[in-house]
Amino acid sequence: MSTVQAAVSRWARRRPGQWVPDDGRRGDAGRRWVWTRGRVPAAFAVLTAALLAFHRAVPNSAGRLGSLLEAFLPWLGLVVVVLLGLALLRRSAAALVALLLPVAAWTYLFGGLLLPGAKSGPHDLVVVQHNVSDENTDPVGTARALAGAGPDLIALQELVPPALSAYERALASDYPYHAVRGTVGLWSKHPLTDARLLDIKPQGIAVPWSRGMRTVVHTPRGEIAAYVAHLPSVRIRASGLASSWRDESAGLLGKALAAEQLKTVVLLGDLNGTVDDRGLAPLTSRMNVARRGFAFSFPAGFPLARIDQVMARSAAVADIRTLPATGSDHLPVAARITLR
Repeated sequence: MSTVQAAVSRWARRRPGQWVPDDGRRGDAGRRWVWTRGRVPAAFAVLTAALLAFHRAVPNSAGRLGSLLEAFLPWLGLVVVVLLGLALLRRSAAALVALLLPVAAWTYLFGGLLLPGAKSGPHDLVVVQHNVSDENTDPVGTARALAGAGPDLIALQELVPPALSAYERALASDYPYHAVRGTVGLWSKHPLTDARLLDIKPQGIAVPWSRGMRTVVHTPRGEIAAYVAHLPSVRIRASGLASSWRDESAGLLGKALAAEQLKTVVLLGDLNGTVDDRGLAPLTSRMNVARRGFAFSFPAGFPLARIDQVMARSAAVADIRTLPATGSDHLPVAARITLR
């Protein structure tokens, strides 16, 4: 062996995880090394899969960590992408195989939402849900943008004077029927009756607070109970997720939905929670949610979660999507609903 060959051989033996063995005697060891490295990415892959598959097992007793995880659950897919990069960088077969677990779990939970919804097809209602923001400086432009989507129903939250009169004037020609209770309202192409305030106010809120209503929509397919709600906000703090008022309000709304006598129900609202968040279980356990679309709606500048929801009972929410930004800090969402 020449001097150069000997030096190259010594250098090859010093490289950890050498893929190509420097001589025949090291071949098996070189191949086994691929499976013994990358244990940390592999462990994180298993942990990520466990969080996806068993997120309900994460306790909510301390800082509502379970709800905090569930609020951003789809974003664990980014962790999988990072781990994939590390596995390729480390040339770790063990990490690549372990990544099959979170990929399978994420696909099971959210893969269906990625499938494209039919741009046309059988549906009975198109609805738009939007928190218009009490600081919106262009209510007329917002109203026109929402009406431009051609929905049958438009649900709005944070309606405050004098913006309320601007929405009423801008929507009057296309939506002759509307009802407003407190700071929430519903505009409709179909007649509305029996509009009433819905008490979903948590006991700890002492100030005047009216954020729920119920009305009946008379559609060509029959009567629908329409609920419009704006649940209390949540805050992320050093101690965790502050969502007790939101959870209490969701419980009150869930009881109202359970007592509803009409068969078909549509719920539209800023619920300040995702459909995966167990804090909304009083609603999601009784209502159907969208089959297609993520429709992240908040914050409008960089949407991280869909907290504006469309749910239905005895009806299917075929798909949900976001509309272009308005003067609000939320994006509007539009959904197609098929009655049963």
